[in-house]
Amino acid sequence: MLKVQEIRELIKLVDQSNIDEFVYESDGSKIKMKKKTTETVAIAQPVKQVAVEEVAAPQAAAPVVKQEVKPEVKVEAPAKEAAVEVENTDLHKITSPMVGTFYQASSPEAEPYVKLGSKVTNDSVVCIIEAMKLFNEIEAEVNGEIVEILVKDGQLVEYGQPLFLVKPE
Repeated sequence: MLKVQEIRELIKLVDQSNIDEFVYESDGSKIKMKKKTTETVAIAQPVKQVAVEEVAAPQAAAPVVKQEVKPEVKVEAPAKEAAVEVENTDLHKITSPMVGTFYQASSPEAEPYVKLGSKVTNDSVVCIIEAMKLFNEIEAEVNGEIVEILVKDGQLVEYGQPLFLVKPE
């Protein structure tokens, strides 16, 4: 049986190597390590054109056959969400003060508190965040105009996550 220090060294070596999976068996014990890879390697091979010509038999002439052989290459892009961040220093970010569910209106039938282009004051309610069955009204805390809504209605939000961008007046 391997000692903890030996297992740590194996993990370090596998992590630094190009192998994706490592299996070690000894004395009825088995250690299996797999790397999570986000890279996808695509191997493209050139298209080969093959011309097949048969020698004409004494009785009949065989046609010349040309075939294109295209190897199938499957390329999978890693599943990554690209976060678009607006880096405009004169815009104020209204951020979530808690983890919860974002709602633009007080009920599904009601109009949203704010829309793009809405004017807000520092005490204007801009949305509701539901946390543990409590509905918390979020205020703008700045006078200005809503220039971007960064989350969708019903979306889960994290503490400190930007919700709106406001152009201060």
